[in-house]
Amino acid sequence: MSCLFHHWSAKLRAHLAPDTQQSAEVQDSLVKSLYASPASLMIGALAGGALSFVVAYHAGRAEITTIATLIFLVAVSRSISAVYFLRQLAHHEGPTQQAWGLAYELGAWGYAALLGLLAFSTLILTGDASLHILSVCLVAAYSGGIAGRNAGRVHIAVGQTCFALLPTSLGLCIAGGLGYWVLATMLFLMIFAMAEITRTTHRIVVEALQGNYEKSQLATKFERLARFDSLTGVENRMAMQMRLRELFDKRRSDQDSMAVFWMDLDRFKEINDSLGHIIGDQLLCTVAARLSHALDGRGHVARFGGDEFILICPGTDRAVAGEIAHDVMAEFGHDFDVSGYHLTVTASMGIAVAPEDGCDSEELLQHADMALYQAKRAGRNRHAHFDWAMKERQNRTYELEMGLRSAMANGELLLHYQPIFDTVTGKIAICEALMRWDHPTMGRISPAEFIPVAESCSLIEPITAWALEQACRDAMQWEEHVRVAVNISPALIKSDGLPRAVIAALMGSGLKAKRLELEVTESIFLEDSGRTSLILSELQRIGLRLALDDFGTGYSSLGYLRDYAFDTLKVDQSFMRSVGEEGRDRAIAQSVAYLAHSLDVETVAEGIETEEQLRYARELGFSNVQGFVLSRPMPAADLLTMMADMKREKSNVVTLMQNRRRA
Repeated sequence: MSCLFHHWSAKLRAHLAPDTQQSAEVQDSLVKSLYASPASLMIGALAGGALSFVVAYHAGRAEITTIATLIFLVAVSRSISAVYFLRQLAHHEGPTQQAWGLAYELGAWGYAALLGLLAFSTLILTGDASLHILSVCLVAAYSGGIAGRNAGRVHIAVGQTCFALLPTSLGLCIAGGLGYWVLATMLFLMIFAMAEITRTTHRIVVEALQGNYEKSQLATKFERLARFDSLTGVENRMAMQMRLRELFDKRRSDQDSMAVFWMDLDRFKEINDSLGHIIGDQLLCTVAARLSHALDGRGHVARFGGDEFILICPGTDRAVAGEIAHDVMAEFGHDFDVSGYHLTVTASMGIAVAPEDGCDSEELLQHADMALYQAKRAGRNRHAHFDWAMKERQNRTYELEMGLRSAMANGELLLHYQPIFDTVTGKIAICEALMRWDHPTMGRISPAEFIPVAESCSLIEPITAWALEQACRDAMQWEEHVRVAVNISPALIKSDGLPRAVIAALMGSGLKAKRLELEVTESIFLEDSGRTSLILSELQRIGLRLALDDFGTGYSSLGYLRDYAFDTLKVDQSFMRSVGEEGRDRAIAQSVAYLAHSLDVETVAEGIETEEQLRYARELGFSNVQGFVLSRPMPAADLLTMMADMKREKSNVVTLMQNRRRA
């Protein structure tokens, strides 16, 4: 019987309200709308029950009294079920169970059928016209309210109308009389009118609910797009920052630990450039999946941007953070299979742990980034923990950068010159310009410290232009045969500024191009795309001399001597330091001197600190020598005084050293 009822109910529902089949969410909302106003059910129960008992009392029939009692009991049970449903709904966010819709359906149809039966019995069993009118009005009023009250389920409303009005119409027909026949006809036609009103109201309600549902789905989609990375599916940068702030706010104590890992892939750009962005994107998706696997529920993964990922692990101290870092790095010990490519990928990672490494989300992220930079500097494919020395270095770098921006304007930069002596004549052949910076508060700052800062913040070009201009002006006060050598940063070769700066310095000072020597190191050739060769060749074409500094160390290659026409080779001081003790160093230095002589290239032995080293340099055949034993770097004014003394006394480096020993 139950199966037959379900079958009949489903067919009626599909015929009368096909729109409700659109989505489970809309159907769920429609069921909830049936119970939306328990107050109206209670008012209907009170009114229906009271009128039913009035009719039963005046009719004085047991049958009618029984029907009135059933009407009251059904009305009360429906009111109670509505209140209970709303209480359950307040504690349950999921979809409404199908049983609630069925319960309402049975209660509504039962209540309507009892009202129809009451009217039918009153019309058949009593001859009191006032009771007839009262019972018929009760049914008509109830049927009129059904269209709006139960529009959420058309088949329920139509069923109620039929159960209430059909018995009433039949009773009116049996009771007889023209007026009763007319009223019966009107109530019968009312069934169709109420059905049409209910269908129209239902369609409007469904469209409104469907629109709200679609808006809700769209809002959910936009929220996901706003919080999750569209490529990898993990949280994005904004969501990560929000999560980190929330975790800090929820910490029960300032001593609660939390670890942040900042990771990026080593040389990811090379994969993108060689295999394409599609392969690169697939690799990022695979990396995100492996990171989630490595964390294994211990934290959250977010893509910060590009190939950078952030891992947030609440409740993680420094020791556990080290274990997590080991697990993550182990994931990169296996190749990544991406579209048929077996990619060997490594990663670098920086780790910061609260509270010792930071007291808020921004500080912890910043310190994790510093640790990542340290891991990169240490050689990549490793992780590094933050320590406060990194912060001190960063602050120092920031101070240097800010100071450099005003150093030239404030006259804090100056040039010192270290003479380079001819080994044959003993006279000054070249003076190397060495930059000095006297900071008003930090004191004398080494070029080894501030030059890399100038290169990283794009200040090396104006500083070098100033140095060239100053060196050329100072060299104009020297004897005609003395050249000036200026070191050129590898970063400057990549720009168009060097040729302009050289030409401007020569024209502004009037110095002959052959008296200006540019010193470069092998590092400028490492990423040579032909541009370096073109720039250096053009400068040599106007008469400038080119010196290769620190020859014999780093990336030294004889190929440079073949491809570039150097005028001078400066042999690194590490070979001259042990030339008197190590036969291998002496053999290498002698070979370089012989090679340079064969190529008709001048040589400079750097770092001469003892008279024995000076003697060996002359015996090995070096053209020039430079070192503290001969002369330390000095200001331009002191150099002029030294040149004047040597000229007046017609002395050379030998007599200079003898005079120094006597003094």
